[in-house]
Amino acid sequence: MQEAALYTPNPDGTVSCRLCNHGCRIADGRVGRCKVRQNRMGRLCATSFGRISAEHIDPIEKKPLNHFLPGTLCYSLGSVGCTFTCTHCQNWQLSRAAESILSLPFLSPDEAIRRAVDAGASSVAWTYNEPTISFEYTLEMGRLARAAGLGTVYVTNGYMTVEAVEALAPMLNAFRVDIKAFNDTFYREICGARLEPVLASTERAHELGMHVETVTLVIPGLNDDPEEIDGLVRWVIDHLGPDTPMHFSRFHPDYRMQDRPATPVTTLERIYERARDLGLRYPYLGNVGGHPYENTWCPRCRALLVERRLMHGRITGLEDGRCRECGEVIPLVRTVPQP
Repeated sequence: MQEAALYTPNPDGTVSCRLCNHGCRIADGRVGRCKVRQNRMGRLCATSFGRISAEHIDPIEKKPLNHFLPGTLCYSLGSVGCTFTCTHCQNWQLSRAAESILSLPFLSPDEAIRRAVDAGASSVAWTYNEPTISFEYTLEMGRLARAAGLGTVYVTNGYMTVEAVEALAPMLNAFRVDIKAFNDTFYREICGARLEPVLASTERAHELGMHVETVTLVIPGLNDDPEEIDGLVRWVIDHLGPDTPMHFSRFHPDYRMQDRPATPVTTLERIYERARDLGLRYPYLGNVGGHPYENTWCPRCRALLVERRLMHGRITGLEDGRCRECGEVIPLVRTVPQP
């Protein structure tokens, strides 16, 4: 069994996990809140190491990432378990399936990278469930990915500790983070977590040079208050910069949140336009297939730069990293950063 990283053994036989901000103190034979990190006789073990629940070749835009290797393919892996308990989880079959770990097939890091290269992918992404709890696996595989010239992506809820972010930094290129709301009550009642640690890890990822894009699933009556959305946009501009892509996605009833309607598209359009008014240069809408606000537009002259259909991106208006119409520099990561 793979020994976990980022934990402290205690004199009483418990272990203190330092991977996420729950900071679980785990007794012998028990698991943390993620359900996959287990204390075995004073040694914390990563029980999900290499256990794969999902494996796909996706367009990078499906993550969604719009400014990282646009128009390329991404080799995507998922496991089981999560650090959150979101009542509206859209991948609940995986996030709540930790008891199935030992029944999942094992995929070694080097075999995974071979498959990614053979598939013609430009990057690898750990997604579908929370990748933080597969920390040791993603770290080992990520180092191999970088050596093979592949980009690396976390699709994360951002609840990892700053210590974990710093440990990932040498191998992680893109930090695609869900900021689920801009109020702590939502996080506590809906997700079983807190907001501040998500903001702290996201800001640290940005400081360490990772490419950051945020996603907010807009849920009617829960996190769509205009003042709250304004606060979130202002925070991103102030702490991550106005060039940070922000995705505002349409909610559909799922899991234990069947009592809410789908988000009106007009609500999302209002958020998009307000974000631009506040100074955000690259807002996007999600889960609204075919909408023009899924595309990348020049923030200066409004020329179409990257067109997106069915989650595939096609570069149309860029030349040497600039808008072909007005010459504005557009911050897109077009090639894999070197380690």
